[in-house]
Amino acid sequence: MHDTFIEAAKPIPSVGAQLAVIGGSGVEASAVVKDASAEDVDTPYGKPSGPVRIGRIGLTEVAFLARHGTGHAIPPHRINHRANVWALRELGVRRIVALSSVGSLHKDLRPGSLAVPHDYLCLGELPTFYDDKVVHATPSLDERVRKALLAAAKRSGVPARARAVYAQTRGPRLETRAEIRLLSDYADVVGMTMASEATLAAEADVGYACLCTVDNYAHGVAAKTLSYEEIRRGARRNAKKVAALLPDALRSLAAKSV
Repeated sequence: MHDTFIEAAKPIPSVGAQLAVIGGSGVEASAVVKDASAEDVDTPYGKPSGPVRIGRIGLTEVAFLARHGTGHAIPPHRINHRANVWALRELGVRRIVALSSVGSLHKDLRPGSLAVPHDYLCLGELPTFYDDKVVHATPSLDERVRKALLAAAKRSGVPARARAVYAQTRGPRLETRAEIRLLSDYADVVGMTMASEATLAAEADVGYACLCTVDNYAHGVAAKTLSYEEIRRGARRNAKKVAALLPDALRSLAAKSV
């Protein structure tokens, strides 16, 4: 599989949907792009989470992929991240804006706010395109995408944390109180997907950054016991804020050379 990836990792096409959104916080494709068509993409790693929706913002094509599939049916530990990132790159994507629901590890980062991580950590196993050769990709988050997201949040009047470390756990269960206490010493938010996507994007030479909706306090940060339904309610509330500012951020990125 490594040889297949190296052969396919030729320069990214200069035409096509050079910007992509990986949705995961309740934002539908229709809120991002208009008149979208569905593109089924086969990859050496299997099928992505679903068809890639390709539409336009202004004169720029934007691709949209729902991370959890139709109806949020794919749990985090079953997402085929390799197929997702591969499919977007095959379509010519050069920068990815990811959306992610997270829990806050600190009381001063309140639910309802946003965070645009500048770094991440994962103490578990991460997917890779390189199964058969030692390749040390340097993890990175795209500063141009981060700045566009932060500027759009500021214009929309939604608080957004510009410096935040994202901690990834495997899921699908929530973290224990002890795990949250440990993670809170090193990170600001916790989720189950961003580190996997960011690492694969770095390997594929695709710029990547994530807009996180802080939908709840992580287990044990607040006195109330956390439930999955509470997380989903928070995600649905915050999705409206994301849908309002995301097109602005994408237009800003599209106006520049991507």
